Amino acid sequence: MSQHYYTENPDSEIKEKSFSETINGRQLSFTSVSGVFSFEGRIDKVSHNLIKNFTPSGSSILDAGCGYGAIGLFLKALFPSQQVSMIDINNRALDYTRKNAAANKLEVQVIHSNLYEALTGRFFDDIVSNPPFAAGKDLNTRLIAEARGHLSENGSLWLVAFHNKGGSTLKDIMKSVFGNVEDMDKSGGIRVYKAIKK
Repeated sequence: MSQHYYTENPDSEIKEKSFSETINGRQLSFTSVSGVFSFEGRIDKVSHNLIKNFTPSGSSILDAGCGYGAIGLFLKALFPSQQVSMIDINNRALDYTRKNAAANKLEVQVIHSNLYEALTGRFFDDIVSNPPFAAGKDLNTRLIAEARGHLSENGSLWLVAFHNKGGSTLKDIMKSVFGNVEDMDKSGGIRVYKAIKK
């Protein structure tokens, strides 16, 4: 059986790719790993667009489904005063997020969690995610619906996707849950969607 990235303990052989990336004037070094999104030897275009277009709503950020750490670590580097927490169900992802945080001397909180299960009673000003489409529509619907219960008042959920490859569905779900949604960026078929908890 082939595993998708939403797997707690991947059993695929460990292969690594190391690379550096510069976004909005900050350069970070990463090691990506097999069995974790995304194993390209560069930051995937979708995550890149989210990082490039993000602006904080407050002082705390949750990266939901952090993979090897690209989004959350870049946001910490670009906005050093932010308290950044990063969650994933994939233990290999969390190991590499910790390694990449240490390599770039960035202090973030890394938590093993199936969606928001480990975050009872915690609230964030922004939740960001490049959603795990391979895990299915039900899980991505929960990612959006349950985000509302972990956002501060006037906090924002930021998602990014190819609009014609499932993104438009995510946008509709965000609108139904939050009552609002805005396209913060449109480029190359990719959309950065933002919904505000009002």
